[in-house]
Amino acid sequence: MASAAFSLPSTLPTLSSTLSKSPKLSLPLHSLSVPSNSPAFSLSFSQIFSGVSRFHPAQKQLGSRALASPTGMASDKRVFDSGEDLAVSLAKYTADLSDHFANKRGAFTVVLSGGSLIKCLRKLVEPPYVDSIDWSKWHVFWVDERVVPKDHVDSNYKLAHDGFLSQVPILPGHVYAINDALSAEGAAEDYETCLKHLVNTKVVDVSAASGFPKFDLMLLGMGPDGHVASLFPGHPLLNENQKWVTFIKDSPKPPPERITFSFPVINSSAYIALVVPGASKADAVYTALGGGSSQNAETLPVQRVAPEGVLTWFLDKDAASKL
Repeated sequence: MASAAFSLPSTLPTLSSTLSKSPKLSLPLHSLSVPSNSPAFSLSFSQIFSGVSRFHPAQKQLGSRALASPTGMASDKRVFDSGEDLAVSLAKYTADLSDHFANKRGAFTVVLSGGSLIKCLRKLVEPPYVDSIDWSKWHVFWVDERVVPKDHVDSNYKLAHDGFLSQVPILPGHVYAINDALSAEGAAEDYETCLKHLVNTKVVDVSAASGFPKFDLMLLGMGPDGHVASLFPGHPLLNENQKWVTFIKDSPKPPPERITFSFPVINSSAYIALVVPGASKADAVYTALGGGSSQNAETLPVQRVAPEGVLTWFLDKDAASKL
């Protein structure tokens, strides 16, 4: 089943990047536009909204324990014999959270990243999960996206669509892709406006502590350099603390133009799973989980991942080989 993407038109104004009070609606929502030349169609606003808007699966694990990061935050580390065991456990973890939030809130907001993550979600498209999860409650977002067409090989949307979304019955209007017809800056503003509408309509929760959107589950990957989302080592965007969604035009990893959630949004999440398989990540895992020098306690972007809720690392034995 093909999934649809939800995006906003290029005429949207820039809104305030903080949420000091509940946003107010000024105009009605209409859905239109069904282009046929991409792997999915887009639903768009024709009117503009104004205003500011433990679970522990029983799988083969080499270890699962709480540990303190260099930043002092406790996290749970789970190490698996193989990528297959990791995928089975991640599916159970995600399905349990889906049931929890569907019953609690009537919605389950899930944020995806690119890279190896989608492959790690492969068990969700198989029994028992594909038939037992209430997919109608899912709302899917991207923590970052490359500003390329949705059918481009570099698109995180395409990666998720081909490997996951097209194989589960998530409602078309519950998949929120960027408007790839815009510039990087315009796409970031457009996506932030979309999030503010969804906070206003209570699809997305909001953090009482920070005022930023509070997603139920954020599924993050990590690069060998320790980057998460499109937040790279040494880049000024690491310190962005006002915008919900920002943009980068000089990504050290191609393609250069991307949009990305800021760390305040990432860290407002109820649950974050850092899904990190592969030997190429072993050095960064070692540094992030306390193996590095205390003088360099925060040298990697991943070390800034410190959610209000629960952080769980899903590692295979190769990624954890230097711990």
